[in-house]
Amino acid sequence: MSDQIDWAGNLPLYAAAIILGYLLGSIPFGLLITRIAGLGDVRRIGSGNIGATNVLRTGNKKLAALTLLLDALKGTVAVLVAATWGPAFGIVAGFAAFLGHLFPVWLGFRGGKGVATYLGVLIALAWKAALVFAIVWIAIAYLTRYSSLAALLAAVAVPLSLFFWFGPASVAWLFTVMSVIVFFKHHANIRRLLDGNETRIGASG
Repeated sequence: MSDQIDWAGNLPLYAAAIILGYLLGSIPFGLLITRIAGLGDVRRIGSGNIGATNVLRTGNKKLAALTLLLDALKGTVAVLVAATWGPAFGIVAGFAAFLGHLFPVWLGFRGGKGVATYLGVLIALAWKAALVFAIVWIAIAYLTRYSSLAALLAAVAVPLSLFFWFGPASVAWLFTVMSVIVFFKHHANIRRLLDGNETRIGASG
């Protein structure tokens, strides 16, 4: 993406980008997929989250992988569609998709933690930084078996990689804000990590 982004634009298009992004982001794929598969309400198991990590606690790796893919794609699609109106609209739609996943209107504004959608938006806006995210996540998850720790460290690595290597500055600042939100949404995980009680990948609890 070019370092020069024109933020001037038509307010209705910005509104459309926000609505598009939010509605795509708010689709609760983890909840829908597990219900369709006859596994009940994923919010009633494990962490109560609607994301891929909690879907994995149903014991179905394929459904977890599908949830991860769809939660990422809704961020990517939001950016790519809105970016046809201009790069600034893509950035706005991506952030709205991320917020939609976190605060879906259909679920009383109680959604997931946003990691997959964060990655999907990142793929669309700065794919090289998305590789950094993937490398850090895979390495930390392999070494520690903590999905939450892997996500948190990857969310630190992304803004740094954007500021120092991949830019542009507007995208780097966007992901700085998104990373702060990811940390906020993981506050319970951070407490459990510090206490040594965090659930490891593959565990049922």
